Amino acid sequence: MAILTADEISKNIQQGNIEIKPFRSGQLNPNSYNLTLGKTLMTYDPAQPLDLKVEPAVYEFEIPPEGYVLKPNTLYLGSTNESTYTAKFAPFIEGRSSIGRMGICVHITAGFGDVGFNGTWTLEITVVHPVRIYANVEICQLAFHTLQGDPVVRYVGKYNNQIKPRPSNIWREFKNGKYQPR
Repeated sequence: MAILTADEISKNIQQGNIEIKPFRSGQLNPNSYNLTLGKTLMTYDPAQPLDLKVEPAVYEFEIPPEGYVLKPNTLYLGSTNESTYTAKFAPFIEGRSSIGRMGICVHITAGFGDVGFNGTWTLEITVVHPVRIYANVEICQLAFHTLQGDPVVRYVGKYNNQIKPRPSNIWREFKNGKYQPR
């Protein structure tokens, strides 16, 4: 498995194999593309324990122009401004090193994207120290991995076509109280 270089990312955008909307050439790195933080954040209701079988209650709010201070021990769901799609590569999201050096983690476990995912990326943001963040900052980077073999199955799951942060929908995988994936 290889990672595309900036030239290969550009070529594949021109060929229609990768879509990034909006695309700004200044966000292209040697082997990734920087994505920016959208203005909407969500948190889960701290008064209610999360339950995999129950749709979680969330609070949604916008990051004000003066920024918003993220607090440790809180999970914030954010999203990228950019929507991405590829039916040819496996996208992978990681935090930028400058963001990581501020103690900000942009995903807990969901950094790997599936072939066919279309939409903005939900970020699972946590911090180790209080940090003021701002909308539209380049917060993470997206790399594209080549695949071995042709992708026969493409992602058509419950998070496709999202345009804002999306809380967990695992509760939809329980029917009559029993776990029943797809």
